[in-house]
Amino acid sequence: MVFGQVVIGPPGSGKSTYCEGMRQYLEAAGRSVSVVNLDPANDLLPYEPAADIRELVSVEGAASACGLGPNGALVYCLEYLEANLDWLEGALSRAGSASYVLLDLPGQVELYTHYPVVRNVLQGLQRRGHRLCCVHLAHHCSDAEKFLSVLLVTLSTMVQLEMPQVNLLSKLDLVEAWRIQHVGPLPFNLDFYTDVLEPARKRRGLEGFAARHLKLSAAICELVEDFGLVGFGAVAVDDSETMARALRSIDKANGYCFGATEGAPAGVFGCAAADLDGGRREQEKETATVREL
Repeated sequence: MVFGQVVIGPPGSGKSTYCEGMRQYLEAAGRSVSVVNLDPANDLLPYEPAADIRELVSVEGAASACGLGPNGALVYCLEYLEANLDWLEGALSRAGSASYVLLDLPGQVELYTHYPVVRNVLQGLQRRGHRLCCVHLAHHCSDAEKFLSVLLVTLSTMVQLEMPQVNLLSKLDLVEAWRIQHVGPLPFNLDFYTDVLEPARKRRGLEGFAARHLKLSAAICELVEDFGLVGFGAVAVDDSETMARALRSIDKANGYCFGATEGAPAGVFGCAAADLDGGRREQEKETATVREL
């Protein structure tokens, strides 16, 4: 059984950077971890992958063989992975003693909001006993219309993938640079974005299309509020405190803090009955270890 994070989010949200930062944090905390690249279009990896989907299929090969464009070729590659799930299972097995895995997925949001392929792959891994949690990264909060889009995409992803999900606002370290560039703070406090407090208040800053269609924007806000599912943490990969907070939420979501020790019961009820206080003490010890480093 492998515990892990499925890292998703739009292009530019920092998925690969997060994977490398989380890998370093986990290793500093004493965990055995490996990173698997499942983005066939990503050829600039900041980490050394334990397995790479490009060993199985390539975007260029799919586009050439099937006469597809970039997006169609990417969907084909993920569908090919679904049809050859044994390859991914073998890659996780070859990770050896690594009990924790980070899956770095593509940034095309339609893979998570429209197509069933990613959901099928993840459910296939879960049926084989792996405990996974989606980590959805988002970084658009300075512009009102982009933040509303983030809320809708995040909600759609949670509903479509049907698995535990932790949402994080990434690149928190850039907030200060934004403040200097725009000579002022963000329009709202950070808590407004992380807790999604009355998103309808964001309509005051709408421009362009969103401003011309206020009723549509209001309906989106109402939809998000009615579901009551969307909330965010905040993370910066070079800040150990934010990484520790994010990891605590993720470990609860994928069950690591309930049944990560060798020989622990794999069943849901067995994990739930595990010593939660012991798991909490272990996480506190890990955080202290990272601080010392």
